Amino acid sequence: MATSTRTRVVKALIAPALALGATVGLASAPASAAVWNSCDQWGSTTLNGYTLYNDIWGSGAGSQCIWADSGTNWGVRANHPNTGGIKSYPNAKKVINKPIGSLTSLTSSYNVTVPASGAYNTSYDIWDTGYKYEIMLWVNKTGAVGPLGGSQGTVTLGGSTWTVYKGNNGSNEVFSFVRSSNSGSGTVNILPILKWIKDTKGWFGNVTIGDVQFGYEITSSSGGLDFTTNSLSVSSG
Repeated sequence: MATSTRTRVVKALIAPALALGATVGLASAPASAAVWNSCDQWGSTTLNGYTLYNDIWGSGAGSQCIWADSGTNWGVRANHPNTGGIKSYPNAKKVINKPIGSLTSLTSSYNVTVPASGAYNTSYDIWDTGYKYEIMLWVNKTGAVGPLGGSQGTVTLGGSTWTVYKGNNGSNEVFSFVRSSNSGSGTVNILPILKWIKDTKGWFGNVTIGDVQFGYEITSSSGGLDFTTNSLSVSSG
């Protein structure tokens, strides 16, 4: 079972000079021309208000390249070995920077094309500005992957039914919501989920939500698999 160790957030910010070595060079950029692409471990760019990250951070990772036509239409080809542990989290990030109590809305829509094999989850990763709390929303998962922590039961919020897990990775609290069935497209009303954690469970106070990330937490994709975000939107009020 994979666990969501979040040291990659700090690594992505402070360690751009690190490299995976020869393994990174094994991947190739998409054959079709894209607005941007990168095979660098910490490759990133900002397009129409979203910041994209290749974010290869886990031990034993293989090769991975990211491409983007926009901040909301992008994908990766990843070739990570069939071993345990999360290898990467390629993602698009939208900055929010509002306290939960000041938000009147926070929603997101997604449409993805993901492989039938491998081990991964498609997930939102939502952080407070202090990176003390992490809220993960798994909209689909394949293979031997699972969230950190113990089950807290099920809840219907934001348009879906989720099994909730609560844990700590040594750096921050992690609250994971795993959708009851896999979904390749849909809309998530995120604000009621945050208010449920804050008001119903009391697991945190009126924290400021820093950013909403959406991407693929990949454990294995041996032989090379494609993950495509056909469309994405994150909006807040």
